[in-house]
Amino acid sequence: MSTTIFDLIRHGEPAGGQMYRGHKDDPLSEQGWQQMRNAITGDDQWDHILSSPLLRCREFAAELAKEKNLPMTVAHDFKEISFGDWEGKTREQVAQEYGDHQANFWRDAESHPPSNAETIQDFHQRIGEAWALWQNTLKGQRVLLVCHGGVIRMVLSHVLSIAPSKAMAGFQVPYACRSRVRLDASEFGTLSCLIRHG
Repeated sequence: MSTTIFDLIRHGEPAGGQMYRGHKDDPLSEQGWQQMRNAITGDDQWDHILSSPLLRCREFAAELAKEKNLPMTVAHDFKEISFGDWEGKTREQVAQEYGDHQANFWRDAESHPPSNAETIQDFHQRIGEAWALWQNTLKGQRVLLVCHGGVIRMVLSHVLSIAPSKAMAGFQVPYACRSRVRLDASEFGTLSCLIRHG
């Protein structure tokens, strides 16, 4: 039986403050860098670091990989969901421009996607395929995945067999939040278990 451990960490605060960022590629703010450095401990041990391609994840992942002398791979499919026409707008601006649409999205993302956005179903499938690929590729290793709130929610949706819209609304994922998933390959298939979140 082989055991694979994935630690998932959301990026810290990006430059430009709170907004629907999605594919918008802002780097971390100074505070964001501090949040990420504070979230890593001397006891952390990994064999490999994976990162979203976006700057708010990739720059920190590269720094950490260099510091710990670890291999790092940019995994493009772990990019955040695209929020379409909401990208770059604050929640207040979206509420003003789109009325109840935002509340409806968080209540039921599958039925109320933002216009020109990636659907939650497509996002869930993209993350599921990337999750399956990387747990297979890095089987038996301890892996750090530096990614996004939406990505963590979709991974947990797959691990816990929760509907994507329930996962999107049902997990708080603050900046630099860490989660751990354990995967045991056994004669009964792969057993997935959320060890901790937040």
